[in-house]
Order: sequence, then structure tokens, then C-alpha cells
Amino acid sequence: MFGAAESPVRPIRANDVAHVTGGRVVGVLGAGLAGYLIGTFPSADVAARVASRGEVDLREHGSGNPGGLNAARVLGKRWGAAVMAADIAKGAAASGVGRRLGGDTGSYLAGTASVAGHIWPVWNGFRGGKGVAAAAGSCLMNFPPYFPVDLAIAAGGARTSGSSERAIQVAAVTWTAAAVVWWRRCLPNGWGPRPTVALPLSTAATSVMVVVKFRAARLAAARDGVTPVS
Repeated sequence: MFGAAESPVRPIRANDVAHVTGGRVVGVLGAGLAGYLIGTFPSADVAARVASRGEVDLREHGSGNPGGLNAARVLGKRWGAAVMAADIAKGAAASGVGRRLGGDTGSYLAGTASVAGHIWPVWNGFRGGKGVAAAAGSCLMNFPPYFPVDLAIAAGGARTSGSSERAIQVAAVTWTAAAVVWWRRCLPNGWGPRPTVALPLSTAATSVMVVVKFRAARLAAARDGVTPVS
């Protein structure tokens, strides 16, 4: 009778649940937007401007692709490696930011959105790279156990078939299939987010974007008589 009076417990109301759910939705959407914007950072264009003092536009030289391999071909191997590293960092950074904003789902969405931003950057008339390195960065953060396997399959496929496009197609199928297995069996995902259905959805969406970009680049190269280089 002399103890402190217990505070009444307020029941959970529908508007409380709506507030929490709405906050999560906003966080996930913000993650997607942030991922896209990070992906649009023009790493290849910056490298070309610095290396050539503004005289070279990778969209007008070599294969016309603003990516690491074309940068290596036009600007030199060191610049190509720098562009690849920067593009991988974009995918990884986008996933990290997305996870902070929208949790596990935000991480997957932001990683996928970074690839979309890399391929179709709004600042450059939606003329970007092929998204391979950005996708690798997303895989590194969102599906770390598969990252070395993905690299090995892509490299092996390129050596066996002699076609980077065919190698990407093989890597896309195996990457998505592995993601489905990880999700269904809820396997350990290293430092990545929990393997929910968002994992295979993210890998499938990313794979489709990269494969479509490769096909479009091949058709454009055939039309213009240019050798396609990633």
C-alpha cells in the first residue's frame, strides 16, 4: 500500500502501428533514392577529366562505354583500375547507406538502385556504364558469401566463351539461383543483411539491368561498327 502507484499501460493503437509502418516505408524509399543518387556519381568521367585535362570523353573514345575497361583502354591500366574500384565502392556505399536508412530491405533496394543510377544517370542523359562493378559492390555488401564465387564464375565464363556478355549472363543466372537458395534455407550471410525474399529479388533485378545494358551496347556497337568493350 506504500509502494509507488503503477503507471497504466497504454494499449497499442492502430495509428501507432501506422506511424511505425509509415516510418519504415519512408526509410526504405529514402534508401532507394539515396542508392540511385550514389550510383550516378560519374567516376569514369571524373577520371577522364583528370587524366586528360578535360580533352577526353570516354563516350566518344574506345568502345564509348564510361566504364573501367574502356578507361583502361583509353586512359591506361591504372586509371581503369581506379574507375573499377570507385564503381565497386559506389555499390557498396549505397548498400551501407540504404541499410542505415531502411534496414535490411533498404540495403537490398539501395544496392539495386545504385546499379540503376550507374547505368542510367539522370545527370548524363541516362547514358552510363554497364553496371558490373557497381553490382559487384552491391554483392559484396548484400551477399558477401557469394562475392568470390561471382567473380570466379564471371572470369571463368569470359575465358571459356571469349564473350564478356555471355559471362555476365552465366553469372547472372548463378547469382540469382544462389540468392534463392540462401533465402529459402536462411543460410548465414556474413556481414550482409538477413537473407529475406528481398535478396533474390534484388539480384534478379540487378542481373536483368546489367544483361539488358550489355545487349543494348552490343547492338549499338554492331550498328556503329565498334568493338564492344565493357
